[in-house]
Amino acid sequence: MSLPTPNLDDRRFQDLVDEAKRRVQQHCPEWTDHNVSDPGVTLIEAFAHMVDELLYRLNRVPDLHYLRFLDLIGVELFPPTAARAQVTFWLAAPRATPVVVPGGAQVATERNEVEDPVVFTVDRELTIVPCELAQLVTAPADPDVPPADRTDELVDGKAPGCFADPPAAGDAVLFGLSDAVPGCAVLLRVDARAEGRGVDPRDPPWQWEAWHGTGWSPCEVDRDSTGGFNQAGDVVVHVPRTHAVSVIARQRAGWLRCRAVEPAPGRPFYQRSPKLVSATAATIGGTTDATHADIVRDEVVGVSEGVPGQRFPLARTPVVVNDGALVVEVAAADGAQRWTEVRTFAESGPGDRHVVLDRVGGEVIFGPAVRQPDGGVRNYGAVPPKSAAIRVPEYRTGGGTRGNVARGLLQVQRDPVPFVSAVTNRLPASGGVAGETVRDASLRGPLVLRTRDRAVTAEDYELLTREAAPEIARVRCVPAGPGSAAVRVLVVPAVAAGEGADFGALQPGPEVRQRIERFLDDRRCVGARVSVEPPYYQGVTVVARLRARAGTPEDVLRARAVRALYDYFDPIGGGPDGDGWPFGRPVQSGEVFAVLQRLPGVELVEEIKLFGANPVTGERGNAAARLDLPPNGLAFSYGHQVRVTR
Repeated sequence: MSLPTPNLDDRRFQDLVDEAKRRVQQHCPEWTDHNVSDPGVTLIEAFAHMVDELLYRLNRVPDLHYLRFLDLIGVELFPPTAARAQVTFWLAAPRATPVVVPGGAQVATERNEVEDPVVFTVDRELTIVPCELAQLVTAPADPDVPPADRTDELVDGKAPGCFADPPAAGDAVLFGLSDAVPGCAVLLRVDARAEGRGVDPRDPPWQWEAWHGTGWSPCEVDRDSTGGFNQAGDVVVHVPRTHAVSVIARQRAGWLRCRAVEPAPGRPFYQRSPKLVSATAATIGGTTDATHADIVRDEVVGVSEGVPGQRFPLARTPVVVNDGALVVEVAAADGAQRWTEVRTFAESGPGDRHVVLDRVGGEVIFGPAVRQPDGGVRNYGAVPPKSAAIRVPEYRTGGGTRGNVARGLLQVQRDPVPFVSAVTNRLPASGGVAGETVRDASLRGPLVLRTRDRAVTAEDYELLTREAAPEIARVRCVPAGPGSAAVRVLVVPAVAAGEGADFGALQPGPEVRQRIERFLDDRRCVGARVSVEPPYYQGVTVVARLRARAGTPEDVLRARAVRALYDYFDPIGGGPDGDGWPFGRPVQSGEVFAVLQRLPGVELVEEIKLFGANPVTGERGNAAARLDLPPNGLAFSYGHQVRVTR
């Protein structure tokens, strides 16, 4: 079978003649003889024949020419983005002096026989600040009652109560630390009396918060063995980076607050206040950001020739997108000159020290000189002096989907830190997206010409969203409702899929949402309101019964079936086409039959049941043969159960 030829213009000879005659009727109504004997019609047919030949040759333009045309209109490949993760460093024991984790330290997954480890680099320096418990304060929910200092009662062993008697939602006990511990993990070791009756010890109705200078920020609790302050145990609190020292109840400290909250429906609340016999605090770790990228420092890319439009290749490609712009240093007699990265040279003057970075090709480009209509020449950007060394102080290379590792996999310290015994990522890494392919860029080219950096149609919003946040895996624009001027842009972050995937990681972060909203707000139509939000995730639980073929182990087939279900109902890489579950597409039991029946080792799929589930509350509905999804809905695997028989 021969390769199909492109059809850029489907008009033929007769179409061109008919179109010309229609234009004659519009612009020259006095010309009424349109027969083939008329000399004017003969000229029309002659020109139509020549245009038909040109269209025939145009339809045979090779892909190389098409890509060259895209390059002329400024279409460039989107570079890969690097996954990011929060990495926690655990101390071997509490220290009396600060422990510093330097920026640039590397952590990685464990090496196996199949692939190399995935390496992450710490973005910023982390200081694990030591602390101890200095104050204990209780604050009732009633705002008219001032906080009370209970430090002396705790020291004297009088077992002060944590909350009021009887407890009420809003009551709080405040632990004053000797210093602020931003980004650190604090171990609170308490001895409490079992008087806080009525609560579920596995899920007490409380919220841990840290003071950030003007208000309280929520904290993550890693583990709690106190049963809601009903027994002796430990509570590990991860303090946010905004933690600051403040004065409460006339005591200056870094404050952590445990506040009683309204329980969930059907959950019990405190009947009596728990009492603290003793309490201590110590810093046992800290959390910082890390990026799946290698850092290249102090690379000399070349020597300037003193002419405009110079290009200098980098040693490592591609360059991943990060928050800051690239900085280039040019050697000069009075020291190194700093040149900053810009998107284009359109607004650059002859004296502006600007460069453009080709992140995919890995080239540093200096401004060109363009001949003007009056015959003069204008430099768009300054020209580095001749024989000056060009140096890039730092850039990052790497990125891609491989960095979207699941939680708990970053366990290896490639750069050991003194007094640090372990490292881990408590949440999965997200944001890693592969670079754009040439095929995708060729499809995007016509959309760029049509959009012209303005959002009008739904496709325009989707295209501009990908430009604003390349780390987003999927984008879908849906209307907010009939007659509404609001536009809903649904975004799905790039996260690791499969069994054990974190549902919370599928929610875009506030920084990403704000960045997209600001980008679209400058390009939307007047009167349109843009809302960036996650899709509605419909949890799907499949209960299946399979019959295994002879010679196929039951546990192997069960694991294979569960993995296939998680892959099929993956919001990013699942679905019938393998590019993510389609928005709004219903889930049907017949599809599940087909997915499981084609697995190696399956003799027969005997039974399939579908259950809708709420990934937030964990509640499941009744068995159904079909689960309908709204237009903004995506399927999400939630606890499949497979039984294998012979």
